[in-house]
Amino acid sequence: MIVILHNIRSLYNVGSIFRTADAAGIEKIYLCGITPKPVNEFGRLRSQLTKVSLGAEKYIEWEYCKSTTRLIDKLRRNGYKIFSIEQSKKSIPYYSLKAKSYKLKAVALVLGNEIKGLPQSILKRSDKILEIPMKGKKESLNVSVAFGIVAFHLINS
Repeated sequence: MIVILHNIRSLYNVGSIFRTADAAGIEKIYLCGITPKPVNEFGRLRSQLTKVSLGAEKYIEWEYCKSTTRLIDKLRRNGYKIFSIEQSKKSIPYYSLKAKSYKLKAVALVLGNEIKGLPQSILKRSDKILEIPMKGKKESLNVSVAFGIVAFHLINS
């Protein structure tokens, strides 16, 4: 399984996603748009990210891509199923998806901006839009927490 981070703003969220991705055995993370890379423009590690990742950025392959939609189109041509995590009229509960019907190496999990989520241009390219049903008063979870819930469900279902 690979992960695509679209316009994630927080270095802490990206670091947490790297750490969880390592624990889940994720193959690669694509950092798209404004998503920060583990290193700055001078090649130095970003301390806020590495404080949370605990070095996982050294073990998970990652690549920067400017355009998320072009990346998704390319992955689709290469046989990937695109699963986005977002609340939408077309979303289904994440636990209703049984990953055994898919080859896990051919799954791309897409996560979006902490405030704006994923744009329609990405949701339209998704094979499935997955959401985590909320039972409390709040309408959403932190993006790194949502990633962990869905990723571990997919690798264990």
